[in-house]
Amino acid sequence: MTVQSGVRVAVAGAGAFGSAVALKLARGGTDVTVFDPAPPGQNASGVAAGMLAPVSEALFDPASRGHLDVMRRARALWPAFADSLGIALGLAGVRIEGSDTWRGEVEARLRDLGVPVTDHITEDWRIDAPGALAAMRAAAESAGARFVQAAVTGFTPGALALADGRALAFDVLVLATGPGVREGRLAPETTALAPVKGQILRTAPVGLEDTVVRGEGVYMAPGEVLAIGATMEVGRDDLAPDAEATRALRAAAKALRPELDLDAAQVDVGVRATTPDGLPLVGWSRAPGVLLAVGARRNGWLFAPLVADMAAAYLNGDNPGPDAAAMDARRFEELET
Repeated sequence: MTVQSGVRVAVAGAGAFGSAVALKLARGGTDVTVFDPAPPGQNASGVAAGMLAPVSEALFDPASRGHLDVMRRARALWPAFADSLGIALGLAGVRIEGSDTWRGEVEARLRDLGVPVTDHITEDWRIDAPGALAAMRAAAESAGARFVQAAVTGFTPGALALADGRALAFDVLVLATGPGVREGRLAPETTALAPVKGQILRTAPVGLEDTVVRGEGVYMAPGEVLAIGATMEVGRDDLAPDAEATRALRAAAKALRPELDLDAAQVDVGVRATTPDGLPLVGWSRAPGVLLAVGARRNGWLFAPLVADMAAAYLNGDNPGPDAAAMDARRFEELET
C-alpha cells in the first residue's frame, strides 16, 4: 500500500516507537496525531533504562542472539538522531563484572558472536529515556504533530474510534503500542505478540561510576538515580510491583554492590510486547490502512530511529531498507491460522 500526500495519520502509542514515527512524519510534512491513554512518559519507554546495547542484548537475551547485525545498524543511526534532538549519548559502555566462572561463559559467548573478548564493551551506549522521550515529543510538536491523551479502540480508513466514544477522520493508523492490542482487534498480526512485564529498581547511586555494570542476572545503569534492571516476566501484563519477582534481581545487585540500599528502592514497572523471534513487526497489516511498528521486546529505544525510517518509507512507497524482510509485519501469519 502507498498513501497519497495530504493524508491524515494517527499513531497509537507515545512510547519510543510512536514518538519517533510521529517525529519523522511531522518533519516530513505529514499531518500526524499521536494517541496514548497514559500521561506523558508513563509507559514502558519512559521507565526504561535507555540502553542502546546490541552486543549486550546478543550476549544476554537468547531471543536477540541472532540479530546482532540489525541491532548494530539500528545503533548506528543514533548519533545523528540524538544530535537532531539535542540529547546526549552515554558512550561510557558496559563493563562486565562477576565470578570467574560466569565471566568465562560470557567470554565464550563473545567468541561465538565474533566479538572481541573484553570486559568493557564500548560499542554499547545509553540515553536518558525520560529525557529522550520528552525531547522527541517537543520536537514532534514543534514540527506540527499533536499528542492526545486517549486510547484508540478501532479503525477503518477514514474513521478512528476512541475509548471516550469519539470518532475522528484519519486515513492511516500506525499501530505503535503493545498493551491492549494483542488480540488482533486493530491488526490480526498482533496475535503473534506476547506481553513482557519488566520491573526496574531505582535507588541512590554508590560512587561516581559512569559505565553500565553488567553482572549475572542484572545490570546497573548510573545516573542521578541508579537504575537496576530488569525482570523479564513473559506473559504478564499487569503494572503492579511484585517483590517476589524482583527477589533475584535484588540478590544479583547486592552481590555486585553490597553497599546498595535496596530496601528503599523505588520499583518502576512497564509492559512491553515481544514477537516469537524478538524483532518488531514493521510494515503494512492485512487490516486496511494499518501500518505496524510494534513488538520491540527489550529494544524499543535501540530500534526507534530505524523503525521510524522504515515506517516513513512504507507510507511514502519508498524502499524500507535491508531489514524489511526480517521485520516483516506478516511473517508470523502461518502461526495465526
